[in-house]
Amino acid sequence: MDERITQRLDDHLASQGLRRTKQRDVIVEAAFATDEHFKAEELLEKARKLDASVSRATVYRTLTLLVECGLLREVDLGRDQTYYDPNFLDKPQHNHLICLDCDRVVEFEDDHTALLHDCITRRLGFQPSMKSMRIEAHCDELKRLGRCHHKDAQAAGSVAH
Repeated sequence: MDERITQRLDDHLASQGLRRTKQRDVIVEAAFATDEHFKAEELLEKARKLDASVSRATVYRTLTLLVECGLLREVDLGRDQTYYDPNFLDKPQHNHLICLDCDRVVEFEDDHTALLHDCITRRLGFQPSMKSMRIEAHCDELKRLGRCHHKDAQAAGSVAH
């Protein structure tokens, strides 16, 4: 695991008078084992594959700690659920493009959008502290071909489970 993650978490835990535990370590390992966005229940599943004793309450408390110390960010992907994004340590200003047809999430960074965010906030008298953009769009592949390989793969994955 990235040393920056454990150091930032250790510093935050110490500032809160908390300690590292085996369950917290397992949850952190599961959270940062992928670049994919996840829901709390998905993280619980992943963590329990590593250690069956991980509790739901500890997952939710650890998620709160990870958000507080800036390792995870809660993101709204337009699905009426809270998702957690583990990619803000390396890419703190990335944005999300969400396909309305296949639910694929594409992360992107663009200097033009960063400049636009700065111009807008400064013009309106604000100093940006965090910038994020969410774009919802329809899949060109589905429109063009009548099929989307991401949606097909998703359907095949759900059949396999």
